[in-house]
Amino acid sequence: MLWKKNSSRRPGLRAMTSDLRTRLLLMLVLPLCVLALVGVWLDYRSADEAAGQHDQRLVRLLPALADSVLAPPIHDNDPPLLLLAPPIEDFLRQNAGFAAYSVRDTSGRLLLGEDWVHSGVPTTQAPEFHSVEFGGVTYRVAAQRGRTGAGELVVALADGSDPRQKWAQQLLLRVLLPNLVLLVAAGFAIHWAVRQAFKPLVGLAEAVERRSPRDLSPIDEAASPDEVRPLVHSLNRLFALVNAQAEGQRRFVADAAHQLRTPLAGLQAQVEAWAMMAKAAAPPRASFPDFDRKMPLAHEDRAQGAIVLGVDQIEKLRNATRRTSQLAHQLLALSRADARSLDAQPPQRVDLKDLCESLLENFLDAATGKGLDLGLDVQLVHVTGHGWLLRELLSNLVDNAIKYTPPGGVVTIRCGLRQGRLGPPRPYMEVEDDGPGVPESERTRVLQRFYRVPGAGGEGTGLGLAIADEIARVHRAALTLGTGPQGRGLVVAVVFPL
Repeated sequence: MLWKKNSSRRPGLRAMTSDLRTRLLLMLVLPLCVLALVGVWLDYRSADEAAGQHDQRLVRLLPALADSVLAPPIHDNDPPLLLLAPPIEDFLRQNAGFAAYSVRDTSGRLLLGEDWVHSGVPTTQAPEFHSVEFGGVTYRVAAQRGRTGAGELVVALADGSDPRQKWAQQLLLRVLLPNLVLLVAAGFAIHWAVRQAFKPLVGLAEAVERRSPRDLSPIDEAASPDEVRPLVHSLNRLFALVNAQAEGQRRFVADAAHQLRTPLAGLQAQVEAWAMMAKAAAPPRASFPDFDRKMPLAHEDRAQGAIVLGVDQIEKLRNATRRTSQLAHQLLALSRADARSLDAQPPQRVDLKDLCESLLENFLDAATGKGLDLGLDVQLVHVTGHGWLLRELLSNLVDNAIKYTPPGGVVTIRCGLRQGRLGPPRPYMEVEDDGPGVPESERTRVLQRFYRVPGAGGEGTGLGLAIADEIARVHRAALTLGTGPQGRGLVVAVVFPL
C-alpha cells in the first residue's frame, strides 16, 4: 500500500519538474532567438552600409564612363568612338567577371558594351539603380542619362560584388542555418543542464514525501546539496515552528486537563461524601414488597433518610461549581482568541466608552457584595476590532481586580485617548485597583497560561491575564502591567494602534 501511495505521487512531482524545466527552457531559448534576430538585423545593416558605399562608387564612375564616349560614329551603323577612362579600366579589371557596362541611345538601343546590362531609359539626369540577374549572379546596375561626345546617351555600370546582394543569396547558409543549429544545440544543452540541476530538488521533494506527518525532525543541512541548502534551512525553520505550535497545543490540553481535574475532584469528593452519608442514614428496608406498597412510610421515617447539609458544605459545592464553569468559559474564550480563527470575521467599529459602562453594570453587584468601590472614568473613543473579544478582555481584567482586591478597596475602569512619547494620541482602556498588585519580577510570567503568583489568595485559574494578553495581540494592541499611583495595587492598560 505504501508503494502505491508513493507511486501515485510521483506523476505529480514529475509533472511539476517537467513544467519547471519547460519554463526555464523557454526563458533561456527565447532570449537566444531574440539575439539571433538582432544579429541578422545587424548583419543586414552592415551589408546595407557597404552596398551604399558601392552605389556611391558606381555613381562616381558614371561620369567617367560618359566621358569615355569621345565622338559620334563615322558611319551610320558604326558605334560611337569609345576610349575607356583609366578609372573605368581599373574598375573592370579589379572586378573581372563581375563587372560590365553598356551605352545606349535615348531610345534604348545598345551602342556599346553588354546587352544584358540594361535598364529603362531614365527620364531625368539623376542616377537610377536596379538589380539584374545574369549567369547566376545578381548585379547592381547604375544608369544615368547625360551629355557625351556623341550626344545625349544613357550609360550604365553593373557590379556583381554588391555585399547586399551576396548577403541575400547567402542568408540561408551563412545566417539562418547556423543560428538554427545553434538554437537546437543550446536547447538540448539547457534541457540537460536544467535536468541535472533539478535532481537535488527532486530528491529533497521525495524525501519530504516519504516522511510521516508526525515526523517534524529537521533535515540534515550538511548532507543536502548546496543548491537546495537555503530551501532546507527554510523547511527546518517551518518544521520547528509547527513543532512548537503542536507542543504548545499539547501543553495547553495537558494544563487544561490538570486544572479541570482539581475542581471536578473536589466536587466529586463532596458528592461521594453526601452519598455515603445518605446511604448510612437510610433505614433498612423490609423484604415485603406487597406490604411496602400498601403501607406508606411515616413522615418521620422519611425524615430519617434525609441529609442536612451545612452552610460551609453548600459553599464548597457552589465554589467548586463556579470555578469549573469559569474555567470552562475561559478555556473557550482562549481558543476563540486564536488569530487564525478570526480571519473570516471582519473587524467592526467598537465604542470603548459604551463597553466600559456595560461592564460596570455587570460587575456592580459583585463589587458591592464584596464592599468595593467600582468607579468609571471614560471618554468617547472608538477602535476597530471584535467587540465580543474586547468585552471578554475587559471582563477578565475587571474580574481579576474584584477577585484580588480586599474589601473596602477601589477598582476603576478607564478608557480614552493617551498621548504617547512619539506620535498622536492612541486609544486605550485600563483597569486599576489598590489590591496586592503583582511584583515587577512576576509581571512577565503572570501573562503565561495557568500561572499564578506564589502566595496569591483567591481561587483563580491563572487564565485571566493570559486571555487578555492573547486578545490584545490579536488586535495588535500592547498590554502592560504597572503599579497604581499610590505605589500599590495593579494597573493593567491596553493601548491600541491608530
